[in-house]
Amino acid sequence: MSQLNQMELQNLRHMIGSHESAYQKLQDYAQQANDPQIKAFFEKSAQGAQSTKQKLMSFLN
Repeated sequence: MSQLNQMELQNLRHMIGSHESAYQKLQDYAQQANDPQIKAFFEKSAQGAQSTKQKLMSFLN
């Protein structure tokens, strides 16, 4: 794979940060949810954000 230029690296870092923020917020929402279906929805969404973050981070290696 070719090296990333500065703009691509900056965009990648921004996307990683955004997915980390989404993960944290969704985890918080899941902890506050009383309804089991809503809790499961937020937990699944948080896992998706974390998974995408990990995939994006693989481009930094």
